[in-house]
Amino acid sequence: MTNIVTPSTAALTEAPFVAPYAAPENAFDEAFEVNRLPRLAWQSVMSAVHELGAEGMQDRHLRAQRILRDDGATYNLKSDPLSPNVWSLDIIPQVMVESEWRVLEAALKQRAKLFDLIYKDLYGEQRLLKEGILPSEIVFSHPGFLRQCHGLNWPTDIMLTFHAVDLVRDQSGRFIATGDRTQAPSGAGYALENRTVVSRVLPSLFRESQTMRLAGFFQTVRETLSKLALHLTESPRIVVLTPGAYSSTYFEQAYMANHLGYPLVQGGDLTVRNGKVWMKSLNGLSRVDVIVRRVEDAFCDQAELRSDSMLGVPGLLEVARQGNVVVTNPLGSGLLETPAILAFLPQISQFLMAEELLLDSVETYWCGDTNHMGYIEANLKRLIIKPAFRGINSKSIYCHQLDAKGLADTLAMVKANPVGFVAQHYIPSSYSPIWDNGVMHARPGILRTFSVATDEDFCVMPGGLSRVADHDDQCIVSKRLSGSRSKDMWVLSDSTETDIDVPLDNLPTSQAQAANLPSRVVENLFWFGRYAERAEMSLRLMRTIFKQLNGIDRFPTESREVLLGAMSEITGSLPGFQDQPELIENPNDELAALVVDANRVGSIKANLQQMLACAEQVKEMLSADTRIILNELRDHIHSVDRAYVNGLPSVPEESLDSLVTSLLAISGLNHESMLRGMDWMFQEIGRRTERALLTANLLKQTLSRPLPSLQQQQVLESVLLSVEALISFRRRYRTRARVSYGLDLLMIDRSNPRSLIYQIEQLRKYLEELPQSEQTVLGLSPDKRLIIKSLNDIQLADLESLAQIDESTQTRADLAELMTQIIEQLEKLTTLISDKYFDHTAGPQQLIKAKWKNNV
Repeated sequence: MTNIVTPSTAALTEAPFVAPYAAPENAFDEAFEVNRLPRLAWQSVMSAVHELGAEGMQDRHLRAQRILRDDGATYNLKSDPLSPNVWSLDIIPQVMVESEWRVLEAALKQRAKLFDLIYKDLYGEQRLLKEGILPSEIVFSHPGFLRQCHGLNWPTDIMLTFHAVDLVRDQSGRFIATGDRTQAPSGAGYALENRTVVSRVLPSLFRESQTMRLAGFFQTVRETLSKLALHLTESPRIVVLTPGAYSSTYFEQAYMANHLGYPLVQGGDLTVRNGKVWMKSLNGLSRVDVIVRRVEDAFCDQAELRSDSMLGVPGLLEVARQGNVVVTNPLGSGLLETPAILAFLPQISQFLMAEELLLDSVETYWCGDTNHMGYIEANLKRLIIKPAFRGINSKSIYCHQLDAKGLADTLAMVKANPVGFVAQHYIPSSYSPIWDNGVMHARPGILRTFSVATDEDFCVMPGGLSRVADHDDQCIVSKRLSGSRSKDMWVLSDSTETDIDVPLDNLPTSQAQAANLPSRVVENLFWFGRYAERAEMSLRLMRTIFKQLNGIDRFPTESREVLLGAMSEITGSLPGFQDQPELIENPNDELAALVVDANRVGSIKANLQQMLACAEQVKEMLSADTRIILNELRDHIHSVDRAYVNGLPSVPEESLDSLVTSLLAISGLNHESMLRGMDWMFQEIGRRTERALLTANLLKQTLSRPLPSLQQQQVLESVLLSVEALISFRRRYRTRARVSYGLDLLMIDRSNPRSLIYQIEQLRKYLEELPQSEQTVLGLSPDKRLIIKSLNDIQLADLESLAQIDESTQTRADLAELMTQIIEQLEKLTTLISDKYFDHTAGPQQLIKAKWKNNV
């Protein structure tokens, strides 16, 4: 194990240019020479670290974490909307000089070309197999080899649009490739986010370092993707296909889609019709020309590949074969990720390119080869055993960590299925400095580089995604992005770089058009608005109940019954306080559960979780300020959880104030800052519909039951207080607390933004602006008919009659009937909106569940 010495804070001050940690054993040190002085490229970085000191570095480290959290930068493995895993970044950049980079860049371009040729050969002439250069067992037994992709139609000479390589440095400092990513390479977006954050927290160092910019690479990505569909249209529609918000790298997918300016879609947003792929949107079907996929090969098409997939588009592969859509990277490219190919890569390079490889791969032996197997048996202790066919749960076995029994078991496992395993030499990763807990340490690291195809060559991102282990006892960094922290990779230019001039006139027309949103996006925004209103109304009523129960005036049983019963009805958490006298007298446990029990449907926390889950589904649509407020809301939820850990706190209403404030901030930000597009429109429709429903329900539950004058006044004022109208009511009506006056303010007062009529009129206005069906509708559409009827019902209501008590039922029956009618009409309206604008996004349904394996 490498001996790393933890330095004191003073070490950096007394000897700023001497490594504050011991030299790694049997591994290359990225930052320091053998004499422990900084390498030339690292001197400015080490000087900056010294000048900032421990306190300054720690401050910038915390600032970087805040920026990442505010940006919503996550790497999620648990899909928890309340506690997402914030992307881990070390603020000390990884550094490389341009001369060294140019050598590596040439090698990476050659490697990308080679893998493109391998793909075209394996899905074309298959000369590698016919000439025995590559054993056919590696290809034909691999589940990633898709026979359906043989002879796939492609519009350009280069088929492999994106290529990524994982690199380590050996003890001499030489770069060695340990694996290739050809299916849906991830990490480029995280590299861009790292650059953005580090340049903000270390601005002076970044400006003075003449670091090569990343903008040119991403501009090349845009140009390459646009050219892929020039045979179809001059203004192609390009989309990014994501597995969804529960994908571990969903942040990067949304981030890249936003940065490149493409819609982020899921499989259910696309459909195949008439031999083409279409995006289902509010404006109908829009032709899709290029799909940048982040979904694995087998899950992309339920019709021809995995029938149990819920992530793909049935029929996609057939459309791609016909050349009517370009899916990149091309389907079937997952085959190239098998480490077994590395064992034969030098021969493949000679055969396909007549060139020696400029970038060596880690020494690899395929267990299906008899000669290789003999070497493996003799040297097992020095090797790493890997599955030849990588999957999500694939694990590497580090044989130098095994005892005699472990080695014997591993060898037996390999011999039982030699075709399915490879062996590789173990190369200790190079060590890089990181800032951790106020001091500088060294950790083993790995670098992932990214290449994108151009007309005849490849463009390599000047830098990449550098990752280092979280602990000094880790012998290698996982090839997954989890379990490690990342670093910004700086390639120091020999000259000052000029800004990239982007010719705007050359951009495809589609990039300048108004966004045509998938229906799934507006549906999530619609429900985001609804859940926000549910949570806010519940919070407001809960605060009012706490104030009344703990107030200086006595709160009689009748008043308790009405308000607590209304709380159960508003949250929908029944039976709750309904017809349960023991809870009315001792409500604390039930009230606490309605606040913090996430498993209670309708509770405040459950509604907030649902709202945050909707926000995660449309992360790409949220502004930076909205994300900041949502993060603050998460913090407040955790604070409330802590306050309620032993039941109701001493002043329970104050603990809820921060939640209400955050919800109001989100509402205000959306109202003042969002463009009035369909995304804003549907969020507002969700808010207004839910507020109208809850207001009608609140009036029905609280005011339809007659009470003695004192209790009636308490209940009416409680209702007014919960909707922020009590002060206005008192100014208007002084002390005359009549039910009809309350109905005037809460039902028909257009100046009150929380009145029932205000919500209905807003809904009527929004419905007029929504896209309409091309089918001819005689008269008013059903949704508009419902709105007008609800509006008329409210306007024609006689408030004095509504306030009268029915002698036979001893209730305000007319009020209860009217509110019930309005609630039913609004619920029908939400169903019509869902049927008209959302439900056609439902994914394909299996009629028969296949019992056989999909890769047979």
